[in-house]
Amino acid sequence: QVDLVESGGGSVKAGGSLRLSCVVSSAIDIDRCVAWFRQAPGKEREGIGGIELHYVPTYYDDSVKGRFTISKDAAKHTVYLQMNNLKPEDSGMYFCAAKGGEDIVCFTSDRPADFTHWGQGMQVAVSS
Repeated sequence: QVDLVESGGGSVKAGGSLRLSCVVSSAIDIDRCVAWFRQAPGKEREGIGGIELHYVPTYYDDSVKGRFTISKDAAKHTVYLQMNNLKPEDSGMYFCAAKGGEDIVCFTSDRPADFTHWGQGMQVAVSS
């Protein structure tokens, strides 16, 4: 079962922008925490941030603040990751994920293990 479907990845030059979309299954409450993660080769999966009922993003990685923006359109069951001023070090696999069960709130301490539903992952490649 595909719970979250991602789109919008690709290759860009440094300084460019991409917007990733995560369409959340109707079986998942869009108001629960849906977060973005990324993983570069040889590195651990890193949380970028999440968004839930209160529409105020919780960013796990302060280094992307000011460049990356998480938003959602509940009517479209979609969570977005707008990435501006991309850098080569932003390259990697990007995943959206949602919490399961009764866990609906994002916390700054969230880790991948806190999420039960995952998208398929999208490659983002940023060249110099």
